[in-house]
Amino acid sequence: MSPESPVPASDKEKKFKPYVPEDMEMREFTWRAILLGLAMTIVLGAANAYLGLRAGITIAATYPAAVIAMAAMRAWKGSLLEENIARTAGSIGEGIAAGAIFTIPAFLIAKAWPSFSPGDAYWKSTALIMVGSILGVLFISMVRRVMVEDPELPFPESVAASEIHKAGQRGAQAAKYLFWNIGLGGLVYILGKFGLFAADQDFPYTIGSLGHSQVRLGTMGTTNVVATGGTSVFAAPSVSPAYLGVGYIIGVRLASIQFAGSVLAWGLLVPMMIYFLGPQLQQYIPAGTPQDWANTADAVWRYIVRPIAVGGMLVGAAYTLFKMRKSLTSGFTKLLSDMGQSSDERAKLGRTERYMSFKTVLGLIALMFVLMCALYVQISGLLWPAILAAVVMLVVGFFFATVSGNLVGFIGSSNNPVSGLTLSTLLIAALLMVSLGVSGGKGVAIVLGVAAVVCVSSSVAGELLQDFKVGYILGGTPRNIQIAELIAVVVASFVMYWPLMLLHYGSINSGGVGFGGPDLPAPQAGLMATLAQGIVGGDMPWALVGVGILFGIAMIMMQVKSPMLVAVGMYLPFGTTFAIFVGGVFRSLGDWVAERRGYNAAQKARVENAGVLTASGLIAGEALMGLVWAGLQFVPQWKAPNHPPQLFNNPSYLVGGLIVLAGLAALLIRLPITAAGDPSEPAPPTAIM
Repeated sequence: MSPESPVPASDKEKKFKPYVPEDMEMREFTWRAILLGLAMTIVLGAANAYLGLRAGITIAATYPAAVIAMAAMRAWKGSLLEENIARTAGSIGEGIAAGAIFTIPAFLIAKAWPSFSPGDAYWKSTALIMVGSILGVLFISMVRRVMVEDPELPFPESVAASEIHKAGQRGAQAAKYLFWNIGLGGLVYILGKFGLFAADQDFPYTIGSLGHSQVRLGTMGTTNVVATGGTSVFAAPSVSPAYLGVGYIIGVRLASIQFAGSVLAWGLLVPMMIYFLGPQLQQYIPAGTPQDWANTADAVWRYIVRPIAVGGMLVGAAYTLFKMRKSLTSGFTKLLSDMGQSSDERAKLGRTERYMSFKTVLGLIALMFVLMCALYVQISGLLWPAILAAVVMLVVGFFFATVSGNLVGFIGSSNNPVSGLTLSTLLIAALLMVSLGVSGGKGVAIVLGVAAVVCVSSSVAGELLQDFKVGYILGGTPRNIQIAELIAVVVASFVMYWPLMLLHYGSINSGGVGFGGPDLPAPQAGLMATLAQGIVGGDMPWALVGVGILFGIAMIMMQVKSPMLVAVGMYLPFGTTFAIFVGGVFRSLGDWVAERRGYNAAQKARVENAGVLTASGLIAGEALMGLVWAGLQFVPQWKAPNHPPQLFNNPSYLVGGLIVLAGLAALLIRLPITAAGDPSEPAPPTAIM
């Protein structure tokens, strides 16, 4: 607890009593717990990589990992603290995935790397992810004690996870919702890919009448007349278990805000551009774009609307950090307080408060700094700018890792604004490179390298502090948690490149373009690449970005809940955000049914838990089968322009797709309701996501 905390002296003297007393001997750090955690961190990390590249959102793995660890350890007659170690190691993959997908694809989008093949990208990606993740563990370890003991930090997701572990057998029962729906989500996705139904559908519509419509710029009779008219497209919601699951988990409120961005993009900006420019628009579209209206509309969105969205995201990220300025200041204050702790104070700590010594932590940080310098020199081919970039990364990364942990304490890792912190780092590094006269591809590579390490570090730090809090509540040993996390992040770092590579080249082999394309939009990585290229490489459509900045400011003035989410919605495909919105509507319908039936708080909590697990299963199922499908695209006879064998040559969306969508709606609305149980049963721990 920091000295500044306004807590009465009598409260300060009270010592927190964990669920497992510190003098109790219990199995904790075992290889079966570690191996289970490593399996979960690989699977959940890969699933989140898929989800983040496609939808721009990752879902916290703490709750699913807790349920899986509970079920497995109960079957193996494991201890509560073994469950905690398995969940700790298993959930960190989501943090690494978030950091990786926000930045690693940016190297390819910005053309800082020639390709994403293993020879060009594996060791660079692995080194950046590993250095960032290890630094995240080390940075947050230095401030762990003060932050987990702060009574002003509620740690909502940590409390929920700890209650799941305490609840005992309920976790094994809840696992049924997760595992069955993993299978269902994967089955629905793969059947769509094999042509049982069409998962997407575009509907063209005319805007005015090409050759007849016109706009008069003056009074009646003026010759200042502009010919207008054209055709745009409207996308139906994608039939995607993962997108529907995301919408269900985040709820209709946040899903609506994001969908509003897509409505602005595809309901206002794209039609307006096509209406006014009409057939003249073709000359403004990059060479190689097919000459038809559907692709023209997509090109307008990609090359005109998306830069406007980038400006909106810039303002949204800055505004998010501004709103959290008190939390940022608090996190930095706590950091300074903990650094001032004496060795005598640390020596008095019991088992549940012991963690790696500062000497070990600082020694490992120094080693990571040396490796970082070598890595940046190798990436850029420059010596002193690379060393200076490493220094900036160390200072900014340390600060933002602490900030990330503090924010997780308030709002949970699901809502941690890692991309905003990374964006701030990227701008600092980019302006520094410009001031040093570094430009071109080498400067872009250094800037993205700094952003990648800080992004992974901040993401892992927030996730780890959440795990520390769970261990603090349950009575785990911090040192064991640190060791488990270090093992997990090293293993995940070696593995994380492969799902990214599978998705990228799987997209290309199926006729797509990989990162940045319609099937893998990677909005955060696209933003990082655009800014790095624009500031250091001198290649940014500043006029459009400026329009987006003004639009973001206007949203703040209108008191829009999340300008960042609106801008991300503009950046993502319409069918994606439409499906996420539909998933949020399904959640609201389920809540309405529960309210109509007069369920009490305990029943509503059980319904919520079952719904979140059902949605999580659908997300994981599609994500895992998505990786399998990407791997199948490497089969020579299935590469574009060919495709895998189809059940129907012309699968239907209006018949097949909508039927599947209706079935998923029934599942997400009705299945959670069946878990309401008896009103006299006590309330379970709630799945705070």
